[in-house]
Amino acid sequence: MPKRTLSDRLSLRSLLTLPYAVLVLALVLLMGALSWRAGRETVDTLSGQLLVEAVNRIAVSLERHVGGADAVLEAAFPTGIAAPDNLARELDAMRARFWLATSVHRDPNNYVYYGDRRGHFIGLWRFSEQEAELRLRTGGEGPRTLYRLSGIAGALRSPVTEDKIFEPRERPWYQTALAHPAALAWTPVYVDFKTQDLIVTRTKRIGNDVGEPEGVAATDLPLKQVNALLAGLSLSENAVAMVVEADGRLVGASRGAHLRTLAAGEYERLNARQSPDALVAGAYAAVRQRDSSEAEGLGTAPRTFSFDDADGRAVQVGYARVDPALGLDWTIIAAVPRADFLAGVQRSFVHAAVLAGLAALVALALGWAVLGIVTRELRQLADAARRVGDGVLDEPPEVHRNDELGELARSFVDMQKRLLTDQLTGLSNRSAILRRIEDRILQQRRRGDRWPFAVMFIDFDRFKIINDRFGHGVGDAVLKEIGKRLRASVRIGDLVARYAGDEFVLLLESVENRADAEAARAHLEASMRAPLDSLASVAPPDFQAGASFGIALYPDDGQDTETLLKHADADMYARKQAQPNDADSH
Repeated sequence: MPKRTLSDRLSLRSLLTLPYAVLVLALVLLMGALSWRAGRETVDTLSGQLLVEAVNRIAVSLERHVGGADAVLEAAFPTGIAAPDNLARELDAMRARFWLATSVHRDPNNYVYYGDRRGHFIGLWRFSEQEAELRLRTGGEGPRTLYRLSGIAGALRSPVTEDKIFEPRERPWYQTALAHPAALAWTPVYVDFKTQDLIVTRTKRIGNDVGEPEGVAATDLPLKQVNALLAGLSLSENAVAMVVEADGRLVGASRGAHLRTLAAGEYERLNARQSPDALVAGAYAAVRQRDSSEAEGLGTAPRTFSFDDADGRAVQVGYARVDPALGLDWTIIAAVPRADFLAGVQRSFVHAAVLAGLAALVALALGWAVLGIVTRELRQLADAARRVGDGVLDEPPEVHRNDELGELARSFVDMQKRLLTDQLTGLSNRSAILRRIEDRILQQRRRGDRWPFAVMFIDFDRFKIINDRFGHGVGDAVLKEIGKRLRASVRIGDLVARYAGDEFVLLLESVENRADAEAARAHLEASMRAPLDSLASVAPPDFQAGASFGIALYPDDGQDTETLLKHADADMYARKQAQPNDADSH
C-alpha cells in the first residue's frame, strides 16, 4: 500500500483553504513589515517637523514676551526726548508717560522707573488697570516716598517714606546701562528672592540736551511666563522643552526645577547640566556637543538631530538660538524620546496585526473575497504611509471604513491636512502654496496649456503698527479677517496661502493675459481698502490699512517657483514704494 502524503490526508476544502491561509499570513507579515518601516520613516520625518514647529513657536512667543520691553521704554522715554532737568517740575508729564508705558504690556511690564546721575528717581508700579504706586526721590538723596494713585491723572495720596535709602546710582540696572556700549541693554538674569522668580531688566540710557548720559530708564521682565509657556507646550508625555543662557544656566524648563535652595536659605540658578531631570541634562549636553562640532555654530533656524541617552534610548532634539536682535544670548531646546513618537505607530501596528489575524481566520471560511478586501485596505495604508514618508502631502488616502484601519487612514488625512494648513487663518500654508505652484508649472509644461497663470505676493500695510498699538490679539484677528477677505475675493480653484507673518501668496489658476491679472489685482486692492471689522472697536476712525499686491505671470516673469515669487515680491515692493506715506506702512 503506497504511503499517504500530507496532501492525501487533507480534505478537498482544507487543501483549497490552507494554501490561501498561508498566503494571507505571508502577505500580512510582509505588509506589516512594510507598514512598520514606512511608519518609522514617516514618524522620523514628521517628528523632525514637529520639533522645528515647536522651537519656532517658542521663539515667536519669546520675541513677543521679550520684545515688548522696548516698546514700553519707548513709551516712557520716546527717542529724542532728553532727560528732565528738574524731576519735580516735569513730574506730571513723566507720570503720564509712565502710566501709558505700563499700559502697553501691563502683564508682564507693569513697572517702569528712571534714575539719573544726581540720584533722582521716579518709578510707577501698576497694580491694576486703575491703581498704581508712584515711587519718588526728587531730592537726590535720602529714602524714597511712595504714593498711591488712581488713574493717569489721579491725585497722589497715602504717602509713605521707606525705611531704607534707595540709591539708584548703585543699582545693577543703572550701572549696566552706563557700561553697555548700546543705548538699550539687558541686565543679567537674577532671582527675585521674594517671589523666587527669575527676572531680567531692560534698560535704556537717556541723554541730556547735548547727548551726554544723564540717566537710565528701565522696566523689569519676570520670566515666569517663559516657564508657563514651556510647561504648556504639548509635544508628548515625556517631552521636555527649555531655554538656556550661553553658559547653560536655565531660563526656564517645561519640567524640573530651575532653581535650588542653598544652605543659607538663598536660591541659586541651576545649570542645565545640574538638572535633576535626566532628559533636560542629556539634551543640553548633546546640543552643546553638537554645536562644538559644527563650524557654523548655533543659528536662529531650528535644527534637529537624535542621540542616545544614558539608558540607551533614542531621543530626538530640536534647537535654535533666540534672535540676536533681541540682545539675549539664549538657546531654545526641545527633546522627545523617539518611543513617544512611535507609540501611535506601534498601536496602529498592533491594531493592524489583530485585524490581519482575524482576516486570516475569516479567510478560511469566506475565501478570496475577504482576502482581497483586507489586503487592498492594508496596501492603501502602506502606500499612504510611504507617500507621507516621501514628503508627498497632497495625496490623502481614501477612507471607506469605520474600523481601526479607517481610523488610521483618517489620522493620515488629518495629519496631511494639518501639515498643509496655516493654524491661525485656516488658509494653506507656505509648503502647500509652493507645492501647488510647482504642480501648476509641471501641468503647464506637460499639457502645453495656452492659458498662463499668475502668482501674487501680498503684504499687509501697517501690520507692525497694529501689533504695537492694539496688541497681538488684534493683530491675529486682522490676519484672520484678511485671509477671509482674500479667499472671498478670488475664484473657485484659485489658492490663497499665508506665506509668513503678514505676507500672503495667491495663485490665480489661469488668466488670459497680463491685463486679466492686473484686473484681478485691482479687484483685490479694492476689496482690501474697505475698513477692517477687527479694527473697528480699537482703531481711530481715520486709521487706514491696506495691502500691496505684486504680480508675476508665468512664463513671462519666470519659469520656476523661486523666480516667480521673487518677481512678485519685487513688484509688490515697487508698488509699495510708489505709495504715499509708505514709511508708515509697516
